[in-house]
Amino acid sequence: MTRVTIADVARAAEVSTATVSNALNGTGRLADSTRTRVRAVATALGYGSAGAAPRTLGLAVTTYGQQPWNFADVPYFARAISAATAAAHERGYALIALPATPDETVWRSMAVAGVLVLDSPAGDPVVRVLRARGIPLAFDGRPAGDRPREAWVDNDHRATTRQVLDHLADQGARRIALMAGPGEEHYTRSCLAAYRRWCTEHDSEPCTIPLTAEDEEGRLLDPLLSGPRRPDGIYGIYDPCGRQVLASAARCGIRVPDDLLVVCASEDPAYAVAEPPLSTVSLAPQDTVALAVSALVDLIERPQHRPEPVIVPARLQIRASSTRMPVQG
Repeated sequence: MTRVTIADVARAAEVSTATVSNALNGTGRLADSTRTRVRAVATALGYGSAGAAPRTLGLAVTTYGQQPWNFADVPYFARAISAATAAAHERGYALIALPATPDETVWRSMAVAGVLVLDSPAGDPVVRVLRARGIPLAFDGRPAGDRPREAWVDNDHRATTRQVLDHLADQGARRIALMAGPGEEHYTRSCLAAYRRWCTEHDSEPCTIPLTAEDEEGRLLDPLLSGPRRPDGIYGIYDPCGRQVLASAARCGIRVPDDLLVVCASEDPAYAVAEPPLSTVSLAPQDTVALAVSALVDLIERPQHRPEPVIVPARLQIRASSTRMPVQG
């Protein structure tokens, strides 16, 4: 491993080398928050570790490539980080979760024994750098390609998508739309593929609604929900979808579930007390991530070991937003 320099720490922390020196030596007139942040970055990079093998795991969320975003605010990722930290500690490792889109130089020199990658898209530049370094990887979400010294854990997104669509159809929906994000990771691609196949099998015209995360009030949905070809069922595969749909439906005078059935994939407990309570799909990140961390540590400690992929069942929690009649079974 290339020895980390003070310049590497300065680049990663986005400060000057003088600030790094002052932060590490307890000198200079720095804000406590800056001193703490610089020291944390230095530790993460292994500055001054003399090349010792780290007992530290990295966590990277690379869903949107070079687009910066605060994934820790999303309930799915918040649960994933908590579960990953607990699982790492149980095996005697520390865990560092870096912000989205860190400079690639961070990943080129960070002193980690292995990295957990969440929602990695095809052609992921972070994964490319880590593979070039020979760092063991475990993925939450199926990666592009299957390589030695790598493991993955995922849900069966196609089966789950079909389960949701069948449920909506059983409740009377005939024009079901899929609300999907802009990501190119396996999750989004699998859900879209399953939705299109289901529509073909049921002679239903597909309607894909793009998710715009910045549109917190769902105003971009208003023309669709107030138009002549509005859907009577929506499955949103990302956390903000449910809130956006409910807000737009309220403005447009659309009653949920009478006029519109709604299901959203989310770990947010607030959906259970929404008006009406929203049906949700849980992807069980507390289980998938814990299993992925365990597989990652096995790869680190047993280099010849190659874990089998693991599929964790998702769970559809049916509530008032998607029911017009008694649910069978």
